[in-house]
Amino acid sequence: MKLASLKSGRDGRLVVVSDDLHWYTDAFLIAPTLQAALDDWERCGPELRALAESLEHDAVPRGRFHERQAAAPLPRAYQWADGSAYVNHVELVRKARGAEMPESFWTDPLMYQGGSDGMLGPRDPIPLADEAWGCDLEAEIVVVTGDVPQGVSPEEARGHIQLVGLVNDVSLRNLIPAELGKGFGFVQSKPSSALSPVFVTPDALGDAWKDGKLHGALLVEVNGQDFGRADAGVDMTFDFGVLIAHLAKTRPLGAGSIIGSGTVSNRDADGGPGRPVAEGGLGYSCIAEVRMVETILRGKPETPFLKWGDQVRIEMKDARGRSIFGAIEQTVAKP
Repeated sequence: MKLASLKSGRDGRLVVVSDDLHWYTDAFLIAPTLQAALDDWERCGPELRALAESLEHDAVPRGRFHERQAAAPLPRAYQWADGSAYVNHVELVRKARGAEMPESFWTDPLMYQGGSDGMLGPRDPIPLADEAWGCDLEAEIVVVTGDVPQGVSPEEARGHIQLVGLVNDVSLRNLIPAELGKGFGFVQSKPSSALSPVFVTPDALGDAWKDGKLHGALLVEVNGQDFGRADAGVDMTFDFGVLIAHLAKTRPLGAGSIIGSGTVSNRDADGGPGRPVAEGGLGYSCIAEVRMVETILRGKPETPFLKWGDQVRIEMKDARGRSIFGAIEQTVAKP
């Protein structure tokens, strides 16, 4: 089952979307918004599935689904917490600045609490007031939970995942060092993130969803050029069950919590830090990572961060080459 929110008010209008992303049907008789459906998932989940089946059989009123008309599936979320499940990415960051990585990073996930009061839609521009802030994309996987009890185990946590999607977790790299230097986390350096046009239930992902991980190439383009195609199921040190359990160690999580994987990152076949797509590698899911590799190999970064007018596209396709979640397509623009 695939769900989306068409732009309408602050919280969107919940619709069910066909598997091929061509059609939608309104779900207002079941729940007006996705958050309302998640709040009452025991009732709404089965009813939405029945509506999705009717849509596939052309048995309900339908309209053409246009991704440009979609808001974020959850335009306002009660919680957005982003992990760093791909430790290869963390290791590169530290190596580029000559810092050793603590062994605990392989056993205890990193995570930060982001702003979720305004999630960007898949075609909304990336607002950038100052190019000197070092604007970067971060292509990631996200899951949305139902209510999660405190102290849940990783195995139990997987059972609380209701939806899966994509996110562009925008970072302002040149603001990060000063903020982290205060020892109190991200605020200004993490502006609004953009979500994929649709979120998908784990069962609808088939073999691509296994053991709390989404498997498949995360396709990233910058200005129309292939930038990354890392496999989200490879080199993921912490699955989503572990990430959710980490967050829920000392508190319960409310339905509609969005949990991010962190930047998807693969090692090269020889165990190295990875190569650009143009050189036969799997590329990268953020600019910072290629700049790290350039620093390690040649002593300084060469690839610039995003500028006004630059375009970013993030997508994942199934085994038949069909888009699973629709595409995040954004242009960097002055607010």
